[in-house]
Amino acid sequence: MAPLLLQLAVLGAALAAAVVVLISIVAFTTATKMPALHRHEEEKFFLNAKGQKETLPSIWDSPTKQLSVVVPSYNEEKRLPVMMDEALSYLEKRQKYGSDKVRVITLVKNRGKGGAIRMGIFSSRGEKILMADADGATKFPDVEKLEKGLNDLQPWPNQMAIACGSRAHLEKESIAQRSYFRTLLMYGFHFLVWFLCVKGIRDTQCGFKLFTREAASRTFSSLHVERWAFDVELLYIAQFFKIPIAEIAVNWTEIEGSKLVPFWSWLQMGKDLLFIRLRYLTGAWRLEQTRKMN
Repeated sequence: MAPLLLQLAVLGAALAAAVVVLISIVAFTTATKMPALHRHEEEKFFLNAKGQKETLPSIWDSPTKQLSVVVPSYNEEKRLPVMMDEALSYLEKRQKYGSDKVRVITLVKNRGKGGAIRMGIFSSRGEKILMADADGATKFPDVEKLEKGLNDLQPWPNQMAIACGSRAHLEKESIAQRSYFRTLLMYGFHFLVWFLCVKGIRDTQCGFKLFTREAASRTFSSLHVERWAFDVELLYIAQFFKIPIAEIAVNWTEIEGSKLVPFWSWLQMGKDLLFIRLRYLTGAWRLEQTRKMN
């Protein structure tokens, strides 16, 4: 009996090793060497208040504003206006920005949430750049908490620092409202994030993050993943470059209309996490110095 169990254990280990090798080969051969940073001709302009085309600025230019806010939006006709009303009302109280306070970048094709945010980041004018979700789930005035968290990280190495909004303090309350299956998926995803990619950040997926201009250009110019798991790779890149990161508790309310289908979306993100780790591990993806977009 014992020899049979030993043989089964050896066979199981060999099969597991073969699966890992096969997945690694697939991850390596399907990887693009560097992110596609091409911008279509139509994506180089925005329409001003007079309906005239103006050339978008670049992340590589000197900043002309204190803060830029990037809001990715796809079929958000119902939720976006509410979020924008709250954001603009708050920002108007802080500073009058004038007629150029909102710029719309229309992408030629769907690049995914990460790809849309990257385009917005690369067209930003602010010394600090905030990414925020269109659903308005995080109260916009909480940007002050992120600003304080960013300032507490000073001195910033090479002027780079990131403050991440976090819902980790709401975890117990959310568990009480979720099914056991969704709770299991959540814990499984958190384990994979910690085991494969990012250590020390409890909530990588909150869409409320504040960057210094230099940190945004360094991380987003190296980003490969453009779909839902892009946050994880973004923080993986930041930790690789030893960019200081603060995790800040924010007020958050679940808003109806999410496009995430719990099981399939989390399965896709789990695959993305595994591929992120394997592609960097096998050298299919390499982190290089910041490069400019064509």
